[in-house]
Amino acid sequence: MAMDIDESGGESLLQGPSDEEYPVLERQPPCYNPLNTFTLAKGDQKHYRQQYGDMYFLRLAKIKPIVEALADEEWKAFEIAGESVRRVDRVLDVRQGELCWVAGTVYMDMPLKPNILDDISKDHWISAPPPREKYLSPTGQDQIMLEDESGRLRLIGTPLQDTMLVTGCIIAAMGTENANGDFEVVDLKVPDLPPQPQRWERDDASATISNDTGSNERKSDSEVSRPEGGKIAIVSGLGISGDQGDTLTLDLLMEYLLGEACSPSVQSFVSRISRLIIAGNSISEGTPLATREDEKKASKKYGYDSSAYNPAPTARLDDFLAALLPSIPITLLPGESDPANVSLPQQPIHPAMFPRSRNYSAQPGSEEPGWFDSVTNPWEGDVDGWRMLANGGQPIDDVFKYVEGDERLDMMEHLLRWRCGAPTAPDTLWCYPFQDKDPFVIEECPHVFIVGNQPRYDTMVIEGPAGQTVRLICVPKFKETGEIVLLDTDTLEPEIVKIHVYN
Repeated sequence: MAMDIDESGGESLLQGPSDEEYPVLERQPPCYNPLNTFTLAKGDQKHYRQQYGDMYFLRLAKIKPIVEALADEEWKAFEIAGESVRRVDRVLDVRQGELCWVAGTVYMDMPLKPNILDDISKDHWISAPPPREKYLSPTGQDQIMLEDESGRLRLIGTPLQDTMLVTGCIIAAMGTENANGDFEVVDLKVPDLPPQPQRWERDDASATISNDTGSNERKSDSEVSRPEGGKIAIVSGLGISGDQGDTLTLDLLMEYLLGEACSPSVQSFVSRISRLIIAGNSISEGTPLATREDEKKASKKYGYDSSAYNPAPTARLDDFLAALLPSIPITLLPGESDPANVSLPQQPIHPAMFPRSRNYSAQPGSEEPGWFDSVTNPWEGDVDGWRMLANGGQPIDDVFKYVEGDERLDMMEHLLRWRCGAPTAPDTLWCYPFQDKDPFVIEECPHVFIVGNQPRYDTMVIEGPAGQTVRLICVPKFKETGEIVLLDTDTLEPEIVKIHVYN
């Protein structure tokens, strides 16, 4: 379903005054329960001295038992020419000519991938080449490896051509080793979707009643008041640059969400929007960094150089948010072009960037989220009981470089079935070097998976082996398409609202 909103606002706004009394419309705020899955430690507890290799071992230790259980159930009775398949614990335990299966981490050996060692060996004063659209080699030099703590094994075979694989995903491969030392794959298994929590599970778990005896009793459905289902507005890629060209489209979006540029019927529809989620890239791309020579010429003893820093984009974003917040709560994810740390998980944009909007944030030390919730990227939380997982698009954009085609929904589905929200981190996607736990491992299946800043809007529903259902949503860049997504919290059916500006 699509709805177009143009700058004329509809014929009803051009009517003369009347004595008709209109009902007062109020928004029903959703039940909002965010998770702190991707929040990093602060101060001295956060450092980058550790090695990234530990992340792969953490990921392998977490997911390998899951994929091994699935592979053992599927292949325990498998035979080829009377030979039964057997399991081996390590990739270096594979023996030539024996039918076996082994689990490990995929590594894509691709010559066109960026290599930090090559960059260091070159003259670092030379400007970096533009990023590649694809890492795929046109001459077929790419190789697929399976590795674990013992070593690495090259994979070949027809099943690899029909399966999407990237560096960092955990799989089980069945086949035999040939005379060249390559593992000829017969079949593959991935972890598939993780267990999915029931709707309202976290909210009901915290809503307990303590009786006089000290025991806890779960409230019944009749005792728990559920908010009336509304709609969640999702937008990404606002791309605010502070120029005059941003003003009209942003004002139209703001007036639509506030119900100021609509007819009474549309105002009634808009009043059901209970939360706005901004999925990254609210600020436009910055200008290139100045060279050392330019910095010496433009150096200042006091203050900042106004030619190098432009406060207009963040000020315009702050004004935009401050105008909406009295009416609608907002969840703000940082993106690749936003003023936040570049490596994943990106931490919330600092409240100093929002001198007006931060008044609606939670108080320091409060466990309850504020009306304005500046969160991490990726972000995970419950909205109206539904588990949602969202990111600003960087993991999907990086997976896109490994594979053929541009089916973003297919990539999103594979991320969930691999149980890893950013499999290519830290190989080609910058991330924090975790030592104790890999937060990108998806332990609970979301009901809604949102990816922002994609080339176009798209959506579909996928299903898992245990009855899991996930709504996938590709959110386009608002600055390029003028589109926002409205998600119904009763049915999880999305629809598009497109804002036109006619010259």
